Amino acid sequence: MTVRPSFRIAAIAALAAGATILAGCASSGGGGTETAYVARDVESLYTAAKDRLDRGDAKIAAALFDEVERQHPYSPWARRAQLMSAFSYYVRRDYNQAIQSAQRFLSIHPGNQNAPYAYYLIGLCYYEQISDVDRDQKITQQALTALTEVQRRYPNSKYAADARLKIDLVNDHLAGKEMEIGRFYEDTGKWTAAQIRFQNVIEDYQTTSHTPEALYRLTETSLALGIPQEARRYAAVLGANYPGSEWYEKAYELIGEYAPEELARAD
Repeated sequence: MTVRPSFRIAAIAALAAGATILAGCASSGGGGTETAYVARDVESLYTAAKDRLDRGDAKIAAALFDEVERQHPYSPWARRAQLMSAFSYYVRRDYNQAIQSAQRFLSIHPGNQNAPYAYYLIGLCYYEQISDVDRDQKITQQALTALTEVQRRYPNSKYAADARLKIDLVNDHLAGKEMEIGRFYEDTGKWTAAQIRFQNVIEDYQTTSHTPEALYRLTETSLALGIPQEARRYAAVLGANYPGSEWYEKAYELIGEYAPEELARAD
């Protein structure tokens, strides 16, 4: 899954604001000579890093931003370079290093004006690593936690709206995982285990796209467990909330075939 923030370039510009850009200070050489330890003034070192990032060389840029902090740890430029380093690692998809760099920035500068972006960047790093529903969802849970933290801490920031959108997508993904497991249990005749998974969807992820099917599956498993009154209840909830859904039509047919007395009672 690859979702790049639309305001990424703007964020770079904001972080670089206030910097005196010295034209020609960046080295034109490539390879290791660019990042070799050579004492340089902070402005030219930062400019060299920014130039590398602008040219798409995020690997060298990250190393140079790290060098800014190493050579000038007490400079205001070092604070800016820490976050730019995290962003550079994110650009080159070194998500673990990006997370570590952003977390380090927050541990040193928790009240900094760019803290919302650092939290958001951590969320993005987890979000980019979300895997298919048939694989372990630990990263997905971490993405949800990190994005929720952005929304909780900075609800009025420009990052909160995108975080909320991604939270909805993450929840839909997690609901899909529950549905996959529930269908597996259902296919193997483990009706109670299947019901637990489908109930998780309607209780924890009720605003996702998987809720109608979860209600249908609960109707189905309730009939299999010999509790038609519960099946009718789930079908009724499905009909009340998703009257035009194909899942409601299937649930209605199912009740009519296997528990017609419940259907007559509902009528």
